[in-house]
Amino acid sequence: MKLQRHGTLACLALTATLALSACGSDNNEPANPSASGSSAAADCATGTLNAQGSSAQKNAMAEWIKAYQQKCQGVTINYEPSGSGAGIEAFIAGTADFAGSDSALKEDQQPKADARCATGKAINLPMVIGPVAVAYNLNGVENLQLKPATLAKIFAGKITKWDDAAIKADNPDAKLPATTIQTVHRSDSSGTTDNFTDFLAKTSEADWTFGKAKEWKAPGGTGAKGSDGVASAVKQADGAIGYMEWSFAENADLGIAKIGNGAGEFAELTAEAAGKTIAGAEVTGQGNDLKMKIDYNTKEAGAYPIVLVTYEIVCEKGTAADKLNLVKGFLGHAASTEGQAELTELGYAPLPETVRTKVETAVKSLS
Repeated sequence: MKLQRHGTLACLALTATLALSACGSDNNEPANPSASGSSAAADCATGTLNAQGSSAQKNAMAEWIKAYQQKCQGVTINYEPSGSGAGIEAFIAGTADFAGSDSALKEDQQPKADARCATGKAINLPMVIGPVAVAYNLNGVENLQLKPATLAKIFAGKITKWDDAAIKADNPDAKLPATTIQTVHRSDSSGTTDNFTDFLAKTSEADWTFGKAKEWKAPGGTGAKGSDGVASAVKQADGAIGYMEWSFAENADLGIAKIGNGAGEFAELTAEAAGKTIAGAEVTGQGNDLKMKIDYNTKEAGAYPIVLVTYEIVCEKGTAADKLNLVKGFLGHAASTEGQAELTELGYAPLPETVRTKVETAVKSLS
């Protein structure tokens, strides 16, 4: 089933910058800031925010911007999906009020980001769970199942035919053709690639020797730009398989493989299954810094293991006075139960409640 996108996303296709003035509300009734306990009148502020970064969360940002506009008048929020690296650079340079990133600040970035904050440090707030789908196009085959080691061998070029013994072992009831496997990977630097290769490296070290990186390192295969490009390439070729953000696989009507987890199950990709992996993630940051370490070998029953988290990077203290209330109001909406509930139709998974409440508390403490 294809995901149903809101009108905001149609506008998103026309511009890389998401602005409240660019995509209007679908609701012409007067805003009611107190309609939800998580979006009370006190959370509304006026002014302009400029943010940029992760393209993986651009659809979430579009929806949140639209919803916040409906509740709060006199607001302009611009989000440019320029990529995680560019977003962090803009935050450090002071041209972005917050940044979106598919990974938390690295050790060499943290001091620069801290220096940008007038009286505090920069913190990482997990806000969006983006499941990574392994999507395939194989005539006559449904409900494909792949263990991490099998997946690693496929993308490393060690398994080249769909009727390989390893794939048969994972799919004992399937009639697998002798079709040549055509792998498709991202040609651009990508947080999705970073997380996908991290999964392979952590779960199949013997079969995946190319490490974790934003740039694809393994030989062979076909490169395509963006998750939309990967989805298109897989769609066009029988025997193709690729990794992409969940929504792109759904919208292209591609088969999505069940992936083996640490519990010995083949987990189907659902919002709930992805959330289970994040619920078991370890928070490695201190205080309100909620940097997380994902356990790709999670033994949680039913957990889908290939997930990425996008963070909002913001000053814990020291945000400019004319921006502070708006940063807190907007990110507070994103972290609210209402804001997280808006994500499922867009191909994301809501934050588990145990994580969401920590993020909400951290946002409220910004000063």
